Amino acid sequence: MAGSKEIRIKIKSVQNTRKITKAMEMVAASKMRKAQDRMRATRPYGEKIRQVAAHLSTAHPEYQHPYLVHREQIKSVGFILVTSDKGLCGGLNTNVLRQLTHAMKEWESRGAKVELVTIGNKGLGFMQRMGGKVIAQVTQLGDTPHLEKLIGPVKVMLDRYASGEIDAVYIAYNRFINTMKQEPTLEPLLPLAKAELTSEEQQPTNSAWDYIYEPDPKAVIDELMVRYVEALVYQAVTENIASEQSARMVAMKAASDNAGNVIGELQLIYNKSRQAAITKELSEIVGGAAAV
Repeated sequence: MAGSKEIRIKIKSVQNTRKITKAMEMVAASKMRKAQDRMRATRPYGEKIRQVAAHLSTAHPEYQHPYLVHREQIKSVGFILVTSDKGLCGGLNTNVLRQLTHAMKEWESRGAKVELVTIGNKGLGFMQRMGGKVIAQVTQLGDTPHLEKLIGPVKVMLDRYASGEIDAVYIAYNRFINTMKQEPTLEPLLPLAKAELTSEEQQPTNSAWDYIYEPDPKAVIDELMVRYVEALVYQAVTENIASEQSARMVAMKAASDNAGNVIGELQLIYNKSRQAAITKELSEIVGGAAAV
């Protein structure tokens, strides 16, 4: 059994660790509320622009944007990976990286090339260790992401898609469900699938969508497609940040609770050790008095 001094040192060390994890839990809880508000504010815009863009895929304008054209043969696939910059958030990054890795292996088994754009330091480090082809990256976004920092690296992927060098683009991130649950999500970004058309109200099956374009279809659709991609990427980043803060708060709470259990066990061992030392001293005193 360890001595009383060593046990006291361990107890003090765990208590200091618990103070740190408790402080991190409170900070994450504060940031989580702001991140959730920001994430919920982006959802209606993202869903509406997705509907409009999906309606365009069923319309028949004289101009067809490259983002709406489905290619028969997929030779190259691009992935936009959204992760956190910092750790200590449980298995949040591990789950989305595992899902993305499986998707990459599946496409590579079909003979397709895979290229990556990483948002977040954890995803960048993982892909560099795995030997993935990272064509652009952005890190250190902070708690409040700015669209101008995001769209630059993503535009590298979009330009390659528009030029035909990439045939499909997917985005991987953690979707915020609630404080206790964050769902790793891998969804297609380009080309826009007709299945993404949400049924807000049941439209007649024989109806077709079309719009009146002013000044001309090309100018309107080009601008709309850019806004569409920006909205989806920004929404994915805000969802991931809200998931990160929630996961960190839960992980730090679990760490604080575990530290409390360890302290309780160490104090029990310390009390037993102290009791054994007192009993030994009493036995020596009694034995000495009996000898006299």
